[in-house]
Order: sequence, then structure tokens, then C-alpha cells
Amino acid sequence: MSEATKPAAPKAAGRAGRNTELPEHLKAYKHVWVFVEHDRGHVNPVSWELMGEARKLADKLQVQVAGVILGGPDEPLDAYAKEAYAYGADRCYVMRDPVLKGYRNEPFTKGLTDLVNTHQPEIMLLGATAMGRDLAGSVATTLGTGLTADCTELNIDGRALAATRPTFGGSLLCTIMTLAYRPQMATVRPRVMQMPRRDESRTGDVVEMPLGMVETDVVTKLLEFIPDATRSTVNLAYADIIVTGGKGLKNADNFKLVWELARVLGAEVGATRAVTQAGWCEAERQVGQTGKTVRPKLYIAAGVSGAIQHRVGMESSDVIVAINTDPNAPIFDFAHHGIVGSAMQVLPVLTQTFRTHLDKRIRKVA
Repeated sequence: MSEATKPAAPKAAGRAGRNTELPEHLKAYKHVWVFVEHDRGHVNPVSWELMGEARKLADKLQVQVAGVILGGPDEPLDAYAKEAYAYGADRCYVMRDPVLKGYRNEPFTKGLTDLVNTHQPEIMLLGATAMGRDLAGSVATTLGTGLTADCTELNIDGRALAATRPTFGGSLLCTIMTLAYRPQMATVRPRVMQMPRRDESRTGDVVEMPLGMVETDVVTKLLEFIPDATRSTVNLAYADIIVTGGKGLKNADNFKLVWELARVLGAEVGATRAVTQAGWCEAERQVGQTGKTVRPKLYIAAGVSGAIQHRVGMESSDVIVAINTDPNAPIFDFAHHGIVGSAMQVLPVLTQTFRTHLDKRIRKVA
């Protein structure tokens, strides 16, 4: 074969040879959207946490923030829009339809993808909840774009969304960018981002769009909502104080010391993955990458080494107090206060000290 007839060598891609130039038709995509998740009259707080994060991203890009609200005609969607403005939105895209009352994947996917194709946002954020994860995956697949799940940090690199998440079982953090597709999608777990301040003076405009779907188009039917009477009342994500125990407590009997301190402080009890796997504590109390993400005012970690899998779930706590026998334990690298010692000895002393202090305050008030 002559040199002239040989096929051209493939073009090298991005940093490793991939073409990072955004196609011309996608350069029209602007603004940052947040899917406002609501259920039975209440907005999931993660939506407002994401609204605050969207505001920061939009300010860097010099674009607007929009909330996306889908629901039934008798649901208070306008009230949700007003809340969205207070938390940082400039606009809300609202879709009302009887088919959208109560979450079902098919109509919500059609509604959200139609809105995206019509109004072309460059970034779309959803909560990494049961609803958000289900919806984000189907929307990203339908749109043929990238989705980064369970992000711990969002930033802007050039004009691309730099989404950071744990990988390799939580041993590393990697930053992922969707360079040549739009919108750039990401999900973030509750309590990873800080709740923004409300500003009741903020207002915005509403853009309404019809769904164009009838009930017979939907395969799944919502017959009735039955609350789970056996559902755990654990509310780690929004607890002000959490006392967490790790494998350093040695056995289930010693883990009771965590419960005793938590009872005195009026705190929730947390646990590491190793503890829940050992059966010392129920899985609903696990803090970390494969458990809950928390942001309490006070986080006490007893016998917790501070591996990255646990760290990503609690490092945003206002004050972290660590108790560990190993002075070189990773948790001391990011704890605000550290106690080098046996948790089995330190916890009873803390419990008694807090009990005495709180009793004095109660008597003083009385």
C-alpha cells in the first residue's frame, strides 16, 4: 500500500488524546439547574443544599441558577418555587400534570428530558436519594450524556464541571469531567454540601411547560402510599451531635459505652462499616462512603481510625473530637481535638463529666 492510500492515523484524544473541544451545537447550553425533589408536601433538604452549591458554580460561570419542579396540579409547586428563589434560584421551570403526582420514573424522565432539550442547561444537579439516583440515571441515559454519582465536591475547570467522588472502594478521590457532552450531570448525597442562608427578598420568574403525556402512556401505576411502620427513626444526616464507635472498641459490649455517652448528650449514635458488618450496630447508623453523610455541630469518634471511606462521610462536621490509642491514626490529621488513649477508658470519663456538667446547668436554670 502506498503512503498516499494509507488511512490517516487516529487523532490523539484529550489529555491522553481525546478531543476536548465542545461541539458547536452544545455551546448554546447555559445555566445551572437543580432538580427540586419533593414528596407528600415536603421538599427534600438536599435540594436546597444543592441550590446553594449551584449558586456558587453559576457565579463562577456568570450564568443563572434554575430550579426544576415537577408535580401534580394540586401540589404547592408555586410555594416550592418561592423557596427555591430564597435559596438562590433566579428562575424555576415548572411542569404540572396529573401524571406527575407521585414519583414514577417514566413521566419524570420524559418531563425532565423535554425541559433539558428545550431550554438547554449546561449543568444539572440532583440529590443522591432513592428518587434522585433513579431519575438521574435514566435521564442521563436518555440524553446520552455523562453522570457523576455521589460527589463530595463540585467545582468549575474552565467551563467544565469538575465533579469529585470517592473511587477504588473509597481509597482514592477522583475528579471527573464531562468534556464533550451537555448537560453535565451530578448527584450529591444529603449533607455533603452546606445549607445556604435563606434570603426572602429574592424573587424570580417561572417558565411553565406541559408534559404532553396521559396516564395510559405510563406502564407503572401508583395505587396507594403505605408508610413503613417498622422504618427506623434514625436521623443521622440532620443530627446536631453524633457519637460514633469503631472497631477500636474491640467488642459489642464495649460499644454500649457509645450509647451511654450519646444518651447523656442527646446525640445520635453512628458506626463505621466494620462495626455494622460485625453486627454491633444496625446498618442505618453507618457513617461513610457506603453509609450516611453527616454534618453535625459535634462529632465524637471513638476507636475510629479515620480511613478515607469514613472520612468522606463526616469531615464537614463543625467540631470533630477523636479518641484513639494510635497517635498516628489518620483521623488525627483532620480532627479538631484529639485524645490519645483507650476509648474504653475515655468514654466513661466523658460520660460522667458531661452528666455532671449538664446536671449543674439544669439545677442552675431551675
